Amino acid sequence: MFKIFYNRKAQSLLEYAMLISVISVAIMAMSPYVQRAMNARLKQIQVELDETKR
Repeated sequence: MFKIFYNRKAQSLLEYAMLISVISVAIMAMSPYVQRAMNARLKQIQVELDETKR
């Protein structure tokens, strides 16, 4: 009887580990896109501020 619960516990632990790894890979894959978007927005703000100085 205890062997059944042990197998389920190990399976759920493995599922949580896989879920965390998939989420972390997705975040790592999206980080260049987020960084590029932030740089583009900062460049846009810089251009707008340069135009208001004139």
